[in-house]
Amino acid sequence: MSVLSDDRCLHGHLIGRQGSRADLNTPVLVLDLDVLERNIATMAKAAAASGARLRPHAKTHKSVDIARLQIAAGAFGLCCAKLGEAEALAAGDIPNLHITSPVVSAPAIARLVALNARGGGLSVVADDPDNVAALAAAASPDHPLEVFVDIDPGIRRTGVASDEAAVALARQIADAPALRFGGVQKYCGREQHIEEFAARREAILAQTEALGRTIAALTEAGLAPPVVTGGGTGTHRIDLELGVFNELQVGSYVFMDDQYLACGLTEGEEPPYERSLFVDARVVSANHGPLVTVDAGFKAFSTDADPPAVLDGAPAGAKFAFMGDEHGAVIAPGVSEGLKVGDLVRLAVPHCDPTVNLYDSYHVVRGDTVVDIWPVSARGRSR
Repeated sequence: MSVLSDDRCLHGHLIGRQGSRADLNTPVLVLDLDVLERNIATMAKAAAASGARLRPHAKTHKSVDIARLQIAAGAFGLCCAKLGEAEALAAGDIPNLHITSPVVSAPAIARLVALNARGGGLSVVADDPDNVAALAAAASPDHPLEVFVDIDPGIRRTGVASDEAAVALARQIADAPALRFGGVQKYCGREQHIEEFAARREAILAQTEALGRTIAALTEAGLAPPVVTGGGTGTHRIDLELGVFNELQVGSYVFMDDQYLACGLTEGEEPPYERSLFVDARVVSANHGPLVTVDAGFKAFSTDADPPAVLDGAPAGAKFAFMGDEHGAVIAPGVSEGLKVGDLVRLAVPHCDPTVNLYDSYHVVRGDTVVDIWPVSARGRSR
């Protein structure tokens, strides 16, 4: 039986029934469709107003269904962190997929070339001459593979480390009959989560100035990049203002987890995006006055951030603490007097990308009614 069939066996009868969110088996990943649609529309409008192309990052949601909503709202295509994500989205007919991490092994390159031969506007990044040579040897001039030069923003994860290296790699790509030079990618991940807007803007100004020098070096060498792609949810307003990126790779705006809600995405304005993703849990034990136990623990959340906030179903100011793989504690004075076994507690998602990867499906709601169940299409597709 498929994963989606399992979830539909559990919850399919709840679709369309008023108030059915309360009857979901827990812990469960819940997606508010009204908020999701507003977030998608807001970002699409911002990009269109600035003349930038939008290619949202699917590593956030890993979902064909969400990708389709983004395309319908005007996105050019989707970014994928890994080849497996791109394969999953391509199977759902999502066009113009860009893989933002290098693809290097011979078996993976063979898969990449096969995916590119299907058409649909596939592209990939590279930061190493040997990798470019391997891509050029495997690809076919009949179906040229679009390759972007990945630029290191200073975190030493991936990307070329100098303008000279960028020019040399771009020339190698442009000279290969089976490849096409697509442009450059620079993703400033470290800067996305600087909480104060002014400090984030200052950091991005420095990164953008460095990117401008790289573009100038490429242009002087006759290799002006057609597409300059990068940016993210935390910096997109600044990126659009500066106008160097002509394609944005924003991702988390669709969900707005705790990490991004802690950041001022604008200066002196209300946050433009709302929280749409939640984990619903249920009280399974209430024998101690200041503490009740719920059925969501380490297996329900990514644990690389602060514990999830308690949003609803418990007294104001209640805190969450992990109590093991399967359980968590909701802590507040006298909480067990107000909550009983079986009561629902709504929890925030501290870091959306890895939390989503723990679940098979989104349980999609409008208000408190389940309206659909969507698979996490690329769950586990990390290779």
